[in-house]
Amino acid sequence: MSVPLLEINNLVTSFRINDEYYPAVDGVSLKVHNDEVLAIVGESGCGKSALALSIMQLHRSDKTSIKGRIYLKGQDLLSASRNQLDKIRGKEVGMIFQDSLTALNPLMTVEKQIIENMDYHLSLSKAAMKERVLELLDAVGIHEPKRIAAQYPHELSGGMRQRVMIALAVACNPELVIADEPTTALDVTIQAQVIALLRKVQQDSHSGIILITHNLGVVAEIADRVAVMYAGQIVELADVMTLFTHPLHPYTRSLLNSIPSTTNVRDKLHVIQGVVPSIQNIPRSGCRFAARIPWVDAHEHEENPQLHEVEAGHWVRCTCYRNFSFPDDTQEGAVQNALS
Repeated sequence: MSVPLLEINNLVTSFRINDEYYPAVDGVSLKVHNDEVLAIVGESGCGKSALALSIMQLHRSDKTSIKGRIYLKGQDLLSASRNQLDKIRGKEVGMIFQDSLTALNPLMTVEKQIIENMDYHLSLSKAAMKERVLELLDAVGIHEPKRIAAQYPHELSGGMRQRVMIALAVACNPELVIADEPTTALDVTIQAQVIALLRKVQQDSHSGIILITHNLGVVAEIADRVAVMYAGQIVELADVMTLFTHPLHPYTRSLLNSIPSTTNVRDKLHVIQGVVPSIQNIPRSGCRFAARIPWVDAHEHEENPQLHEVEAGHWVRCTCYRNFSFPDDTQEGAVQNALS
């Protein structure tokens, strides 16, 4: 395979709480290539957004400790200077933030915000930048780009703001795009349009995309590979077809089994017991998912769970997957539903 566009090695991102540091991202290693969509999935609180902001180096340095290595085309972002990062963010890496209303500047029009990014990174005339703004807005499906360009974020709908966020993120043709929950709080029709836009961006620019989401339907629609996160760790990593048709880790199987299915009618939806632990309460030894599958004997778990490559490109953490089953022997029928 080609040299990775992005390579993360043993990343640990810790937040300071009462003078102690607690890892929210704990030993994560990932690779992303050009022309690839890597989805990172998991419940809220699993560390997905903390991972994205670590790549972008947007955590507060006085509240956060970051260790490990993050290489973008061979350059270590964790050792980059502020000036180097300013040149990378927006140009080499674009980010679509989760909440477009708070991410966009309420005091600037759409046109001014996109031009501000281009003016810093590109050598274009004012007229050329104005023309590119209209081209970008048209490309993301805005039918009246001139009118929208003159408006402020609060004057736009949620779906329209998300399109503007995508236009802003790709304005300088970045090789890597990080999309943090880009379809959150959007209705299903707008979600489909946003996903189509992301796919078009990836195909047109041959960029790599990191898609952070908890929506497995979206993952099935667009992703090439999927990393499942739980309590700060990657618990399963595989190509999208393998993950949906042959999930192994109990957490992955539980997530898939929680999807309403049209092919497997049940009296009740499957609910995963318990909740994701806060970073202060994450068990730092043993299987972190063990407390939520109490019917699995302790000897089925590793004392120090590692990622095991069970087949080429398919990695699973801990040995608890080997004999795992649900208490009522429920068959996970949501896979075919999600892929249909």
